[in-house]
Amino acid sequence: MMHFENECIESYAFQRAKEGKVFCGDSFYMTANEDYFLCVLADGLGSGEYAYESSQAVTSVVQSNLEEDVQTLMSYSNRVLLSKRGAATAIFKVDFREKTFEYSCVGNIRFYLYTPSGKMVYPMPVSGYLSGRPQKFRTQKFPYESQSIFLIHSDGFVNENIKPYIKNHQSVSALSNRLKAKQINTNDDVTFIVGSLLK
Repeated sequence: MMHFENECIESYAFQRAKEGKVFCGDSFYMTANEDYFLCVLADGLGSGEYAYESSQAVTSVVQSNLEEDVQTLMSYSNRVLLSKRGAATAIFKVDFREKTFEYSCVGNIRFYLYTPSGKMVYPMPVSGYLSGRPQKFRTQKFPYESQSIFLIHSDGFVNENIKPYIKNHQSVSALSNRLKAKQINTNDDVTFIVGSLLK
């Protein structure tokens, strides 16, 4: 379990490769400063080394272009996958000053944001995957409330409704441990990131 925290965000990430595989086909990267939080999750098609190669290409290009907006990062991610296997990809970037976040996804990665007032934000992904071919992206912008909780995960994730635990004011640490305990499916790579937008 990876832990990330600053004065604006606290998050935990969990990842496990498919049983019998040395390489995990999922890759993720997250970073933050006083202005923004940026997170990318890529799920390479299939599993093993070539899936890993595709997902790593995405996270590497995002890591090299942190100041770009989400739409541009999706375009860069698509471009680096030319002649590779391809990857489902989700990128979101939180603006702490505006209290908004931008989100874009192509493929079967899921994202949920739960607000303290009880709303759930669930941006609809575009079907398919990034492959280097011309691709349209749907980048959406949403406001958020302080203390909102988000969850993003790849398709190997064993889902559980976390709303009751949020309402009971469980910490992000407790939520992450509960979600980790539920990941009993070893037939696929799995990655999830759960976090709280503190300000």
